[in-house]
Amino acid sequence: MGQHHHSGKPWRVRVDDAEGNPHGAGVLLDDRHVLTCAHVVEFTGAAPGGSIDHLRITSVACNPEWTRTARVAPGSWVHEGDTQRGDVALLQLDEPADCGTRTTLWRAPLSGSTVSAYGFPQASRMIGMGTDAELSGFSGGRDGWGLLNLVRPGSPWIEQGYSGAGVVVRDGEFKDRVIGIVVADYIDGEARAAWMLPTDRIEEHLPQIKPFTDGACGNRMQPSDEKWPNGVLDDALQLALTRELTRLLGGTWAGTAVVGTGNATGAGTSWLVRLVRTADPAARDGRSDAELTGAPRDTVLGLGAIDAAYDARGRTVAEVTGYLVDRFGLVGGEDRDVVRQLRRRRPPACLVVGSVDRAEDPEGLIRNLLGPLAARARSRGIRLVLGFESKPPADLSYDVFLDPERLADAMSGDVTVEETEEAVGQLAAAEDAAVRLQADGGLSFFGASRLPPAAAPRLRVRLAVARGRAPDPELAAIHAHAGAAHAEVTRYVDDLRRAITTLADLRKTLELHRVRAARYFGDEDRKLGDLYAPAARALQTPPIDLKAARKRVKSYTDEVNRRIEEGADRAER
Repeated sequence: MGQHHHSGKPWRVRVDDAEGNPHGAGVLLDDRHVLTCAHVVEFTGAAPGGSIDHLRITSVACNPEWTRTARVAPGSWVHEGDTQRGDVALLQLDEPADCGTRTTLWRAPLSGSTVSAYGFPQASRMIGMGTDAELSGFSGGRDGWGLLNLVRPGSPWIEQGYSGAGVVVRDGEFKDRVIGIVVADYIDGEARAAWMLPTDRIEEHLPQIKPFTDGACGNRMQPSDEKWPNGVLDDALQLALTRELTRLLGGTWAGTAVVGTGNATGAGTSWLVRLVRTADPAARDGRSDAELTGAPRDTVLGLGAIDAAYDARGRTVAEVTGYLVDRFGLVGGEDRDVVRQLRRRRPPACLVVGSVDRAEDPEGLIRNLLGPLAARARSRGIRLVLGFESKPPADLSYDVFLDPERLADAMSGDVTVEETEEAVGQLAAAEDAAVRLQADGGLSFFGASRLPPAAAPRLRVRLAVARGRAPDPELAAIHAHAGAAHAEVTRYVDDLRRAITTLADLRKTLELHRVRAARYFGDEDRKLGDLYAPAARALQTPPIDLKAARKRVKSYTDEVNRRIEEGADRAER
């Protein structure tokens, strides 16, 4: 027998019926087991109770090519017809493949990666054909299926024959790793889409594959098989906190949100645990759509909205760091290396860490890991939620603080609910406008004041509670806090607009004098060039130091004006 050779992806196999007709693809896990879709097995006639008891598995990456008969492993065929749940099967080869392959299925966040799949469409039923797709998160109502979109119009697309194919990440931290299998396609005119079943959902249906899996699951706040918290949304305070965090994580917001959880982070009692579970496909399995759609407004997140959630209670810094490294497929290293890798990750992560102050070393966890991540979260597009049972450290950087405590200020005055709602609404609009102004400018100025943390979300929480107790003296405190916060954000906006205007004026002045200098002295004047270059850099390189930039611009413009005047004087003489 000749020496066995195979390609870089020897796990690629074709699933044929007993006569050798192709019906789909599969993933060779080891020399005895193949993972594929249940409906592919059904098409071959070899599903439990089918017309035959076996099918054939054929290699497409090995030389010499091999083929083996196989049948469904006991208790390893999960398919609920048209319910879009399950659709996985584990096959056992009658004889070992003798390929020496062992494939790992990775748990990974489903967002923003380019992936590939190799299937057996009608145009290439025997040899197979590859295609690329954009992984676009989870598809609601489909058992935690991941949505795949077409990358390039006109390129080959997933169709019948791709079901069961391994989905491989093309770039990023999980490059070349299998993260699930193709389960369905959609073609309607020019519209193209497909779906995959990710590793963690496959494992939920087929616990037998656990030895072939790696990577951390997305929800470590509470095991997915534990009971859902009951009665959380019956409490006005916890309902309001849930709604505010849902609005943040369900939109385009980015930054650090510190949330007060009191002593409610225990399993089954926390509003934060419940909200995280609404984004977890495994936790939502078994919950009817009616239960979720019937929940109060703004209390349910989209599937996969949270990439990683972790309860830090009793955990060491190394354990928290290790979870993040495993979940996001990072290289790892020192804490600062992990922070840097998370900041650079694309797409930016959405991360929830609960019970931060109940970790084994809260100060070290914040100082070495969470604090540096929080300080740059908004500028890097990261959404970071940190839960504290007591007050967070005063030096922790954050963009929103959902403090559940009643406003302690003793305020007097007759303020109505309507007046307070209007004040908080105006504050929210001003804070949103300030964020847009900073984002639109895309600038950072040396020595500039930091955008004040958003106060409106917390005030909306307190207003929701006080509204139910009206008349309530806390209304006056909420109204006063809204006014003070509005004044603070207005000062910030005014300062930023002045800085933006000053920068624009300096750039115009520099360009005007550059044009004048070119007209009088040409573009190659070395002395003027030595003054112009640092002035231009000072106006373009953030953080922009307006004071230093103004001096450099003045040095250049003064020299241009001096030489022009000098030339004019010589001409007059």
